Amino acid sequence: MTQAPLQLFDRRALEAHRSRRQQEALFLHYMARVEAEDRLSLVNRSFTAPAVVCPFPEVWERFGPEAKIVADEEVLDLEDGAHDVVIHAMCLHWANDPVGQLIQCRRALKEDGLLLVMLLGGRTLHELRSAMAEAETILLGGLSPRIAPMGEIRDLGGLLQRAGFALPVADLVPLKAEYRDVPHLIHDLRGMGETNALAQRLKRPAPRGLFQLADHIYRKHFANAEGRLPATFELVCLTGWSPSDNQQKPLRPGSAQMRLADALKVPESKL
Repeated sequence: MTQAPLQLFDRRALEAHRSRRQQEALFLHYMARVEAEDRLSLVNRSFTAPAVVCPFPEVWERFGPEAKIVADEEVLDLEDGAHDVVIHAMCLHWANDPVGQLIQCRRALKEDGLLLVMLLGGRTLHELRSAMAEAETILLGGLSPRIAPMGEIRDLGGLLQRAGFALPVADLVPLKAEYRDVPHLIHDLRGMGETNALAQRLKRPAPRGLFQLADHIYRKHFANAEGRLPATFELVCLTGWSPSDNQQKPLRPGSAQMRLADALKVPESKL
C-alpha cells in the first residue's frame, strides 16, 4: 500500500482560521492587491481574461468584472488555457505542494500569459519567531512548531522554473507594522487567518506565562524608542510567463559579435 505523503499544513485548521477573519486585519491582502495592480499597469499589454486565486474574495471583488475569483484549494478551479493573466494572491505560503499550484496556474494560462504571485517571504515575523523560540527554550527546554516556515526569495524564484515558467523574476517589498504588545500582534494575525495551521502543531494550550515571557523578550530586543513592537512582513512578488516561441531567448554562450572591452571603449584587461 502506498503511503500518502506527509502534509506540512492542516488545511482544515487553515480554513477554520480564515473563516474568523476580520476585515480591518486584512491590510496585507489589500496591500498585495494594490501592488498587483501597480505591476500590471507597468506591463505594456491589455489583459482581458484574468483569474485571481485567493483566500478572501472580498479583497479582489473590485479588481475587475471580468476577473474569475478562484478559491485557494489544493486543486484549483481553473480551465486549461483560459486566461491571459493569473494572480496567485497571498496563499502560496500555505500550499502543501507549491510547485503543483504553480503548474496548475501555468496550464490555465494562454500562450505567453502572465503569472503574478504574491506571498509572504522568509523574514516575515522574524522578531516574533525569535522571541517565541527563546521563551519556549526557557520554559520548556525546547521548541515546538508554532510559526510556519516561509521561503527565501532565492528559493521561491526557483519554484517558477521548476513549474515550467519562462522569464522568471522574484523581488520583494519589505513592510513594517507596529504593535502595543505580543497579544496585539497575535490578535491581528488571527484576524487575517495567519495563525498556526501546521499539521504537527501542538494540540494543547500554550504553557502558562509563555506569551508574557515572549512579550518581555520581544520588547527587550526589538522595541523602538516609543516602546512599540515592530513586526516585519516580507511581501514577495514572483512573475513568470507561460512559454511561447515569440518570447526573447538568452543568447548562446560565445555568440556575441563584439568584445565587451570594445563596447565599453576601454582597454582590455590582461591578467
